Amino acid sequence: MAKKDKSVSFFSHLEELRKRLIFCVITIIITSVVSYNQTTNILKHLSQPLGNLYFLSPVEAFIARMKITLFCGLYIALPVMFYQIWRFVETGLHNNERRNIFSLVVFSFLLFTLGGVFAYFVMLPIGLKFLLSCGTTTLQPIISVEKYITFVVSLVLSFGLVFQLPIVIFFLTQIGIVSPKVLFKQQKYAILIIFIVAAILTPPDVFSQCLMAIPLLILYEISILISVFAGKKENRRKNG
Repeated sequence: MAKKDKSVSFFSHLEELRKRLIFCVITIIITSVVSYNQTTNILKHLSQPLGNLYFLSPVEAFIARMKITLFCGLYIALPVMFYQIWRFVETGLHNNERRNIFSLVVFSFLLFTLGGVFAYFVMLPIGLKFLLSCGTTTLQPIISVEKYITFVVSLVLSFGLVFQLPIVIFFLTQIGIVSPKVLFKQQKYAILIIFIVAAILTPPDVFSQCLMAIPLLILYEISILISVFAGKKENRRKNG
């Protein structure tokens, strides 16, 4: 009977996940449709660091616009998506652990926005300057609009996701998976992982890698402080 209950519970969770994913997809479609009329203005703004962009095939300009539309729709839909994610996660929590869901949604969105802003206004100009400096007088860049949009979107998404670290650490501390002691103890490994992640997500020069690693290191230290706060709060709740 216990096995049957577990099986039913597993499939019920899968069904709930399916419904939430479908809701997120529908939301992204709606917000993307709403965003489509703004693609010209957004593309004009995105192209400012380079000037003219080019499309090398008849469909490339259309694909670039679709990518911009999808990304804008995704960003607008983020609060809904974060809400669905945290609501799905909260089904495995105790009642007293569910009270921070709305705060988690708000801070998840704010941190993603902060990461995206940092990527676009700080990392993108530096990355472009380095990459374009690889050209010579006989090797001139002709930037494809689709490739450029993919580059920008990937950079912004990467930083937006990486900036979720404090929220993830807070949540894991709250449910007892990590603790400040563990985070302090594993700090040297965290630094190594941070520099590896920075090397993967940035252009292949040491300056850009350090520029990404520095905010990640700061985020990790902030995460430790958040973990201390969350741990003390949980202990007060248990003792109170």
